[in-house]
Amino acid sequence: MKFWKKALLTIVALTVGTSAGITSVSAASSAVNSELVHKGELTIGLEGTYSPYSYRKNNKLTGFEVDLGKAVAKKMGLKANFVPTKWDSLIAGLGSGKFDVVMNNITQTPERAKQYNFSTPYIKSRFALIVPTDSNIKSLKNIKGKKIIAGTGTNNANVVKKYKGNLTPNGDFASSLDMIKQGRAAGTINSREAWYAYSKKNSTKGLKMIDVSSEQDPAKISALFNKKDTAIQSSYNKALKELQQDGTVKKLSEKYFGADITE
Repeated sequence: MKFWKKALLTIVALTVGTSAGITSVSAASSAVNSELVHKGELTIGLEGTYSPYSYRKNNKLTGFEVDLGKAVAKKMGLKANFVPTKWDSLIAGLGSGKFDVVMNNITQTPERAKQYNFSTPYIKSRFALIVPTDSNIKSLKNIKGKKIIAGTGTNNANVVKKYKGNLTPNGDFASSLDMIKQGRAAGTINSREAWYAYSKKNSTKGLKMIDVSSEQDPAKISALFNKKDTAIQSSYNKALKELQQDGTVKKLSEKYFGADITE
């Protein structure tokens, strides 16, 4: 009799524990769904024109942040829905509720932190100064007063301003390099990773890349969320942590950048 009582109590305890777990998961899922732009989908804003982060290959969207976005969404129990958008409208689109998250080589800055929340950083991007091979520019200290290209509102543009270069706005990497070759600018500031990815498939004759990590600390790259969407941010970070621990993020970094830039 005692045996059956103990067995019955064990079954009841397991049932209650399982039910509580299901309730907890359901509550979390419900909280996330209530914040999503579209139920069951993680709507991700990105440019789709910035290799190797997000770009088109054979007319199909691909890239490091595309694959990472798909993996994170899957872990969250959602389908990834990518919305390619020009850089100038990306963060504004997040603020107006067009996206759930922006994944576009976003740097953590104090200014952005006032209005938005960040995910855990997933890579560290190192700044590069790209100039003509015969340029006398050797470091960021030498760009003062010179025309330097960078995307409006980017951290690259902030670096140009910090070192007193004359900012020439252009968010497209390939056309920025063309402008330098044509003598329309003295150089551009972008990520070292973007240069490596571009040089794999395109000629960089007449140009050289200067790694300026000794002058400017690497940027912590994270996803960006609206401050009100705390459930999405929390679920995203949980999924990202699992992907970091199982080596997925490192593998994607090596695939698209040719190196582990997660540290």
